Amino acid sequence: MKKLYGNTGGLKSGQIKRLEKLYRRKSPPENIATLEMTRDISRLSHEISRQIGILIDRLGKVAFVIVGDQQKIVLPDLSDYRIAPGRLRGLRCVHTHLKNEPLSSDDLTDLALLSLDAMAAVTCSKDGQPEKVYVGHILPGSSASPYQLLEPLDPHFLDIGCLSLIQSLEGELARQKQSLKSDHKKERALLISVSSAPKSVAEDSMSELKELAKTSGIHVAGTIIQQRQKIDPRFLMGRGKLQELVIQALQSFASLLIFDQELNPSQIRSITDATELKVIDRTQLILDIFAQRAQTREGKLQVELAQLKYLLPRLVTKNTAMSRLTGGIGGRGPGETKLEINRRRVRDRITRLEKSLDSVKKQRRQQRALRNKRGLPIISIVGYTNAGKSTLLNTLTNSEVLAEKKLFATLDPSSRRLRFPRDTEVIITDTVGFIKDLPEDLKVAFRATLEELESADLLLHIIDISNPRFEDQIESVEKILEELDLENIPVIRVLNKQDLLDKNLVAQLEKYFNGIAVSALNPSTLIPLIEKMAQWSEDLNEVVIN
Repeated sequence: MKKLYGNTGGLKSGQIKRLEKLYRRKSPPENIATLEMTRDISRLSHEISRQIGILIDRLGKVAFVIVGDQQKIVLPDLSDYRIAPGRLRGLRCVHTHLKNEPLSSDDLTDLALLSLDAMAAVTCSKDGQPEKVYVGHILPGSSASPYQLLEPLDPHFLDIGCLSLIQSLEGELARQKQSLKSDHKKERALLISVSSAPKSVAEDSMSELKELAKTSGIHVAGTIIQQRQKIDPRFLMGRGKLQELVIQALQSFASLLIFDQELNPSQIRSITDATELKVIDRTQLILDIFAQRAQTREGKLQVELAQLKYLLPRLVTKNTAMSRLTGGIGGRGPGETKLEINRRRVRDRITRLEKSLDSVKKQRRQQRALRNKRGLPIISIVGYTNAGKSTLLNTLTNSEVLAEKKLFATLDPSSRRLRFPRDTEVIITDTVGFIKDLPEDLKVAFRATLEELESADLLLHIIDISNPRFEDQIESVEKILEELDLENIPVIRVLNKQDLLDKNLVAQLEKYFNGIAVSALNPSTLIPLIEKMAQWSEDLNEVVIN
């Protein structure tokens, strides 16, 4: 006999046999169920005072039999019945309610979250007979409700054209999916922020998350900001709110949930257990962008190291195959689990990557030593991502370093010579852009790149003054420079994109931030900056000579 699921403890052997016999029942595909099925589960449910449910496939065969308690049933793992885009699960749930009550909120949540073909509740009379059958199904479209409820049915008349209804629903879902796909060929995501910070701070952070998603090639299907006094340690938000957003994601055909806050391993496990959608956080999104952007061997090594260090504590799986034991010949005990083997492989790979990056550090030290022998001052360009660092380097040195209006367009440092009008030369270096809450694993992995800043004699802090959040960005950059012990290096603040603001405002910002306003795209605006760098270079040479 097939397995019974749920709360079977304390049942008599005769009751268990009758439950197992439900697997022999079959329903016409056009019926939500048969009268005999509803009678069997109603009598048994009345007898044991527990809800009983059956999951029926599209051929009318019973695929699962579930026993619950007086209030609810818990559906088993349905991962074998995978959902394709624009398709439903291929299973409909028919279960009993011991009281004369319609479909509950839990029933409708399961219907939407699991994309079931239909959900039906059979109410039981006092003598254990089926009275009414309440039926609901998913409702395609962008309406307020993701499901539709039918009028209560008589158990003797359950032919509702079930298979035809399911096929028409799937047809509508597929058409909607296709129309969205033609408009947006990118992956669709729902962005979520759960914060105890003021609303304005959460909104600014969400705006940046949108830019990150856009840079990664993701279409934003919607955003949700929830403010809480206390963050839920398990789900970040309340379980009910999580169910709501998952339903919203399904309605908007989003296949991905992106959280603005970094999720710890237990939160990822809890959230992924509650939904089959992909779940990532801000850190993973940034790592994904870095992986797309890395061009050189060094950049790829650094990104892979950061990804593996982030992955290692989160290496969990819902797949039961991971718990199988795989012992080796000559090994004592049962051996390692598959999960442990995966973790060991990740640790071994991290060790190899760290050794490779150590050799990169040595090469960089040698390159810096050669530059120091030549006695050329070094100017490093730093700043928030997408502030215009690469554009400024290109304009100053007539170079062609990749510069795009995207976050983290360039990861690998670029060095060029710059000759001033008075025949003095410096080396000017562009570095990876900074961002608020830069993941710690990225800081560690990009240590070889960021060490370039340690040998700098002067830092050009590029600030995008057209960005409404530029003051927060200044604070973020200066915080990272302080963490890298670089706060003692002289800094010139370069207020970029002055052409996008009123001249009077630009003049006020120059005075307030003690900076030089420029437009990195316009060489004529760089003259004051070049003069200041040239004067600094001459002063430095005088100090060295003396």
